Amino acid sequence: MSTSHGKVVREELRPHTRELRQAIPDVYQGYRELHDAALRPGVLDAKTKELIALAIAVSKECDGCIAAHAHAAVAHGATPQEAAEALGVTFLMNGGPATVYGARAFAAFREFHAERSGQE
Repeated sequence: MSTSHGKVVREELRPHTRELRQAIPDVYQGYRELHDAALRPGVLDAKTKELIALAIAVSKECDGCIAAHAHAAVAHGATPQEAAEALGVTFLMNGGPATVYGARAFAAFREFHAERSGQE
């Protein structure tokens, strides 16, 4: 297991995802359309939706999802405190496993936040 829960996870998954996307392009296109529709700003802004997705990624114990939504939440302007509070809700809903995956998610978020802020 790597010490990075953000960039390294994304890089590890990239070639495998590319291969599968080439094998089933129509499925990936459909998923892309669903993704874009679900995360499009509406009554909830994109930042809030990405924080929800990050919390769900913790609940699903999906490192790739955590990396993707931590990155997107940062890109939409989420702060470390907003991420921490969203992740705190996962403790309520998932108990002990959320303390592990929540910590991974917060590490990934802080990694992307530091990169964006030039604090790396």
